Amino acid sequence: MTVGEEVRGAAPLVPPPLERTFDQGAVDAAARENGLEPMGVRPALGHYAKELWRRRSFIRVMAVSKAYAENQNTYLGQIWTLISPIINASVYVLIFGFLLKIGREGIENTIAFIVVGVFMFRFFERSVMAGAHSLNHNMNLVRSVKFPRAVLPIAGVLSELTILGPALVVMCLISYASGFLPIAGAVTIDAYWLLLPVAIMLMWLFSTGCAFMVARWVAMTPDLDNLIPHFMRILMYASGVIFSIDRYVGQFSWGWIMEYQPVAVYLYLVRSCLLDEPAYPPDLTIWVLGVGWAVLFSIIGFLVFWGGEERYGRD
Repeated sequence: MTVGEEVRGAAPLVPPPLERTFDQGAVDAAARENGLEPMGVRPALGHYAKELWRRRSFIRVMAVSKAYAENQNTYLGQIWTLISPIINASVYVLIFGFLLKIGREGIENTIAFIVVGVFMFRFFERSVMAGAHSLNHNMNLVRSVKFPRAVLPIAGVLSELTILGPALVVMCLISYASGFLPIAGAVTIDAYWLLLPVAIMLMWLFSTGCAFMVARWVAMTPDLDNLIPHFMRILMYASGVIFSIDRYVGQFSWGWIMEYQPVAVYLYLVRSCLLDEPAYPPDLTIWVLGVGWAVLFSIIGFLVFWGGEERYGRD
């Protein structure tokens, strides 16, 4: 075999591939310029708050839609948002106010006292449950769309606030009308009624903070969802919904814990605005506590929820 034949039979020479350098910094910069973010990473707190504010219209629409769909498939529809708290309040007034006569000592208008307590505690209870279910009941949305997950508990509590609006009118009418009964003390419409929206807003902020916390806890440990209703039942009796805390536990050294815990504080504020109860006069100290609890729980609750942002829908 000649040299020429060996050359012709050899494999053709292929030049080695050129090495390409990968500039990760350039890719990251391009991603940031186009609004792309890495998955599974908790965003910075400031950026998270800005994104949440940008979606305020979505929160409002979601809250109103949820409130409207609450009793959509029933014959009476939205009227149930008024009937349910009235029935609950009537049962408590009948059983505890008249049959057992609990709460009548030291209270001039038992009917209005219990009605206000039941309506307001129901709002808090439903807000907490809305937060507990906000992630687990919207898991398809959480896993398919990128958005600040805090939208869900906020919309849930805002939906309950929307439902509370008409119920507040009924609560005020029942409280005022009960004053004309011979067995109840008078309820006077005065300037303190103007403070009612302020008390409601403080309770709404506090409830939102609680919803943030239970939303994360239930998302991480679903079994807690079964314990929350039992805790709410205990909290109802510990907050003076159907009796005056000061009357029954004020004599004990630990009674102040029940008097100044957040739910009892907000029930006190609403009752001091609407009722003429000597045991619930307007008190600046209680207002300061109400503001403090609202600010504290809303901030801590938001931070707790934000701390688990990257895990929602991935566990």
